[in-house]
Amino acid sequence: MTSVERVVEYTELESEGPWETNTQPPRDWPARGSITFDRVNFAYSCDGPLVLKNLNVVFTSREKVGIVGRTGAGKSSLISALFRLAEPEGRVTIDGFLTSELGLHTLRQKMSIIPQDPVLFTGTVRTNLDPFSQHTDKDLWNALQEVQMKGVVEELPSKLETVLAESGSNFSVGQRQLLCLARAVLRQNRILVIDEATANVDPRTDGLIQQTIRDKFRDCTVLTIAHRLNTIMDCDRILVLEAGRIREFDEPYVLLQNPGGVLYQMVQQTGDAEAASLRRAATQVYMNRSRPCLSKGLRDEDAHAPGEIICVTFETSL
Repeated sequence: MTSVERVVEYTELESEGPWETNTQPPRDWPARGSITFDRVNFAYSCDGPLVLKNLNVVFTSREKVGIVGRTGAGKSSLISALFRLAEPEGRVTIDGFLTSELGLHTLRQKMSIIPQDPVLFTGTVRTNLDPFSQHTDKDLWNALQEVQMKGVVEELPSKLETVLAESGSNFSVGQRQLLCLARAVLRQNRILVIDEATANVDPRTDGLIQQTIRDKFRDCTVLTIAHRLNTIMDCDRILVLEAGRIREFDEPYVLLQNPGGVLYQMVQQTGDAEAASLRRAATQVYMNRSRPCLSKGLRDEDAHAPGEIICVTFETSL
């Protein structure tokens, strides 16, 4: 009877929005990857509590944004609102197109996501990488090469046609995550969402994923939900959420200059050594971005204190 109860419950679930609508963006949409949340409220059910409250934020084209906050702050809910896993109130636009007017298939296939728990389906390696058969074998092998999984797949009995066991148990957790990354590389979308893809992998795989993201998604808008602060200290900006509202949104270095800030407190709680390392990383990125000529060759021990005046003398001859 538990099974009967479950079936009845599912028959009464409210359906998602339509897969296709009359509103069709251009084929190359989104060309820039600019995302705007305008007075967005979000709840997972009609009578449920709001988990995002009056959210107003703009993620510009090609921007790398880290999203942090304590448990229940609304980090994953922001991504759910973007993908319309439930319908948000307010306006969410991507390159000027209102997401609520687009079909779910059109919207979701234009954004790539790398989840924290890698998702592989029962089927061949090929269908897991390219479920809609849109790419050539050369494209598939190139994507595998980018994430250093080509050799592993070549050793499988049927290579790309090898059938994966349930949940992809043929591979380790790290290898599954790399296959998910290869899937995102193959799609070449302008928007990439990362739900802390390196939380459950070893340091070597972590480094490989981070480097691949920097190289292959340099021209993309990247939103990273962070569970480990060291993975987002090189982001352009960090969005700090608390109880569904925006508390802070600025460059990491700037946020760390405020001892009363939420990010500052989170960094302090990692311990003295880790906090010092995070501050150095944020300072180095800030110097590289704002004063590349001064930061060239800057060592950790050479990092200047916030607010310190640096005098530079230029000698010229006419």
